[in-house]
Amino acid sequence: MLTEKQIKRAPKKDYMNAEQLAFFKQLLLELKQETIGHIEEARARLADAQRETDELDRALNEEENRLRLRIADRESKLLPKIDEALKRIEDGSYGWCEETGEPIGVDRLLLRPTATLCAEAKSRQERMERNFRDA
Repeated sequence: MLTEKQIKRAPKKDYMNAEQLAFFKQLLLELKQETIGHIEEARARLADAQRETDELDRALNEEENRLRLRIADRESKLLPKIDEALKRIEDGSYGWCEETGEPIGVDRLLLRPTATLCAEAKSRQERMERNFRDA
């Protein structure tokens, strides 16, 4: 199995070869297990939350619970993206920009293994979203 360092040093002609796909598949599977663990931990903490009688303690606990819920919600949205990325590995489209067909890039995929857009396409998408939001 390749290491992150080896993936970064690989020649461009080797982009998304079988070894790299196996590396990213393992990375995604680990990310999925980690994410499921975080969600389960957050749910367990919420279920075990103690009811405080002191107003200040109660307010602090409510704030912590709200933060845990937000994190669990965000991570639960990540799970389908991980599954989609695993499907792209299987169908051979992983690592290629959905918009331009260009390589997404190993560095970007190491930071965000569920990425579907290259940096240029993502920047363009974010600019358009900002323009619509501001309009």
